[in-house]
Amino acid sequence: MIVTLIIICEVGFWLLLAGGLALRYWAKMPRASIAVLLCEPILEVVLFVVTAIDLRNGAEPDWKHGLAAVYIGYSVALGHYTIKWVDVRVAHRFAGGPPPSTPKYGVARAIHEWKIAARWILAGLIAMALLQGAILYVGDDGDIGSLRGWQQRMLWLIGINIIIAGTYTLFPKKSPPVAPHRGAGNGAISHDAPAEDRPAPQRSA
Repeated sequence: MIVTLIIICEVGFWLLLAGGLALRYWAKMPRASIAVLLCEPILEVVLFVVTAIDLRNGAEPDWKHGLAAVYIGYSVALGHYTIKWVDVRVAHRFAGGPPPSTPKYGVARAIHEWKIAARWILAGLIAMALLQGAILYVGDDGDIGSLRGWQQRMLWLIGINIIIAGTYTLFPKKSPPVAPHRGAGNGAISHDAPAEDRPAPQRSA
């Protein structure tokens, strides 16, 4: 049941996102679009409540409950970012909005990568907190090995994102060199060169 509900929540997320953007850019109903998009968090609340009820009714905690905690952590930490990411691209493609701009080089790219890493770290911490709550709820008498396993996976997730962002800080990606003006090489004179840099014309005999 938990896995089915996770699938329903994921499908519901994208259906609500598509419906909200359609209302905004095609139906020209921005208020209705906001109302639809605000329904997104309800999916996480439903999943959390159903998972808690399942454990309370005596279900043995296993990978499904851990997956639910991870999904909730992702939705809380990266759900808004995902909506914004899709919104910018739909606006550019269908509504004449500005093109997506992601820094590619240097410090700006490193900062961008740390922002992404921070969202994933938050997702991992939220999932770990929910898993810890489930562990405390079940107690020492229950089988909590699967939940502990999911916590370890979240630590790996956090570590990997820190390493990725760190590489962009320690080894920043450099922008490609600017190509010289056409005709500037092989002794040719570029028409864009300043007048004082150009040789004086030779007098004819």
